[in-house]
Amino acid sequence: MQPLVESDIRESFKNATESELAQMTLPLDFPLTEWALLDAFAWRDPRIAARGYLVTELDGEPAGVVLRAAGVNGSHHRAAICNICHTHQPGDQVLLFSARRTGAAGERGDSVGTYMCSDLACQETVRLGRPPAPSEVLPSVKEIERIEAVAQRTRAFVADVVGSA
Repeated sequence: MQPLVESDIRESFKNATESELAQMTLPLDFPLTEWALLDAFAWRDPRIAARGYLVTELDGEPAGVVLRAAGVNGSHHRAAICNICHTHQPGDQVLLFSARRTGAAGERGDSVGTYMCSDLACQETVRLGRPPAPSEVLPSVKEIERIEAVAQRTRAFVADVVGSA
C-alpha cells in the first residue's frame, strides 16, 4: 500500500459525514505504520468504541469506509470465522461490521456488512502465520496466496460499499 499521511486518510473516506471525520481519531502508533507491509489500513476508534475505519486502494487510489461494530450478542463461547482473513477465533473476537453505502443508497440507510476480527487486525493476523524454518527467507507460496486473498476480499468489501463492485 502506498504511504499515507493523515490528510490522505481523511480525504479517502467515501461514506463519512463531516462530523464522523471531525470525530475520527487515528491510532497512537499511526506514525510507525509500515505501509509496504499492508494491503489495507484498519483500526478501531480509541474514543468511539463502536466505530472502526478501513482504508485500502481501489484503482491505485486510497478508498476508506467508516465501519460500525454491531453489539456483542453473547455468542462469545462459540468459535467464529472472520470473512476477511478467514481466521478461526473465539466468538467474541469476531464482530459484524457494517458500512453505510455511498450516494443515494447510503442516504436511504442501505449498508453492507461482514464479519471481521473485532480489532480489525486482519492484515497483521494473516501475516503472523507460522515462524519460518531456518532455511526459509521468503514466505511460502501458500502464505503469499493467503495474503493476496485477504487483500482481494478487503478491496471487494470496500468496492461494494462505494458502489464500484
